[in-house]
Amino acid sequence: MSDTEAAPRSSLSAHRRGRELAEAADGRVADVLVVGLGATGAGAALDAAARGLDVIAVDAHDLAFGTSRWSSKLIHGGLRYLASAQFDVAHESAVERGVLMTRTAPHLVAAQPFVLPLTPLVSRSQASLAWAGFRAGDMLRLAARTPRQVLPAPRRLSATEARHLAPSVRASGLRGGLLSWDGKVTDDARLVTALARTAAAHGARVLTRVRALELTGSGARIRDELTGEEGQIRARAVINATGVWAGDLAEGIRIRPSRGTHLVLRSERLGALPAGMHVPIPGETNRFVLVLPQGDGRVYVGLTDEPVDGGIPDVPEVPETDIGFLLDVLGSILDTPVSRDEVVGAFAGLRPLLDTSAPDGRDRGPAHTSDVSRRHAVLTSPDGVTTVVGGKLTTYRRMAQDAVDAAAGARGLRTGPSPTAALPLVGAAAPERLRALPAPRRLIRRYGTEAVAVHALAAQDPALAEPVLAGHPVTRAELLWAVRHEGALDESDLLDRRTRIGLVPQDRTEALPVARLILERTATVRP
Repeated sequence: MSDTEAAPRSSLSAHRRGRELAEAADGRVADVLVVGLGATGAGAALDAAARGLDVIAVDAHDLAFGTSRWSSKLIHGGLRYLASAQFDVAHESAVERGVLMTRTAPHLVAAQPFVLPLTPLVSRSQASLAWAGFRAGDMLRLAARTPRQVLPAPRRLSATEARHLAPSVRASGLRGGLLSWDGKVTDDARLVTALARTAAAHGARVLTRVRALELTGSGARIRDELTGEEGQIRARAVINATGVWAGDLAEGIRIRPSRGTHLVLRSERLGALPAGMHVPIPGETNRFVLVLPQGDGRVYVGLTDEPVDGGIPDVPEVPETDIGFLLDVLGSILDTPVSRDEVVGAFAGLRPLLDTSAPDGRDRGPAHTSDVSRRHAVLTSPDGVTTVVGGKLTTYRRMAQDAVDAAAGARGLRTGPSPTAALPLVGAAAPERLRALPAPRRLIRRYGTEAVAVHALAAQDPALAEPVLAGHPVTRAELLWAVRHEGALDESDLLDRRTRIGLVPQDRTEALPVARLILERTATVRP
């Protein structure tokens, strides 16, 4: 694709943002305004646009700036919720996992194997309980009608098999392992980008760096964060999908944030990992630290589930106590424990759990945020603002559907049912078509059918085939694609969200000059 070729309808760019922001603030009334462009907000924009509604979606920062880029990258089947008797949440999660893996995003979401090593720290009764849970998870798969070829069955492993899949695990006392499967998204921020671009392809105006200063049932007062100019966006229905910040824009919304922390390690530290790992947390029956190989030279280790008090920052910090806790649990199964200086990065996300305690604070509900329900809630204020909170990444589509249903119903918008359960995202295709694409497998897992176009950029200009930094697979062509088609406006968009280079501070520093070079190159090309 050359610099002069027309961009596809799904493309987001600085030029399109400027044009559509002017249209959004010109006084005309849209059908729906969505505030927040994480997974749920981008999903709501897509849902409404796919029903034929005129949609404007804004975010004060960037696509996936908040919680949606800090997840474990897992698309859960709901096993954890069975243990707490949240059967409806478990089934909904399994159904939505199947939708992503088989229909809407099979290029981004695939099966991920996990090994639970049966070390001396795992009693036989704990192993039996875990095995029963994995079998129950397979029943959830069956109930959700996800094919066996998409998610294989759990099985028991010999000690030799367990060591093959988890070579860094201490061999002494290892009596085997349990193999299970779940869904994993290549990159949560890429999923949000695909949602936003698919919404744009259906006519939604997707506007980053546009802050909603005040919401009413008929629109918002906004500020362009690039210029400082303020204006108004008018809409018949307003959806507040700002996650942990929802209470800042709507009265009566109380969030009980929960922090999930992940460490970033270099892959060579744990050796080749054909599978992820479940590492039992001592004293807990239903919580594990997860070891998640990423395929880009990195491994994530998480997560904790801790309540957060006080103000909510734009980018959460990782406490040293979380890092120490995760290293201690991980070290309990390794031949050689990971030291603090081997942690090359860390990130934390805040889950927007709904606080259902009484307003006077006397009933604080569960003692731990890990026990707070992951059910989502859709609430409409007296002035007509619809807020969606709670839930999790896996169920973003259902949350978006429910939010659009509620907003349309409250404001009298006539619309049909949601089509998004069968609506492929940008880049999606059947597995056999994806396998036949003439592009590297890594690009196909990140871009789907668009991998061919990304790869073609490098073929036209050999300099674009070079990696952004040594030892990391992302190429300069991917940065150029992000600016031209994925709405990246600055270095942070490129390094922290369109790619995840920025998760390792040292890598980010080394990559900054290349990101700036790509931005300068695109600035010289007329749209």
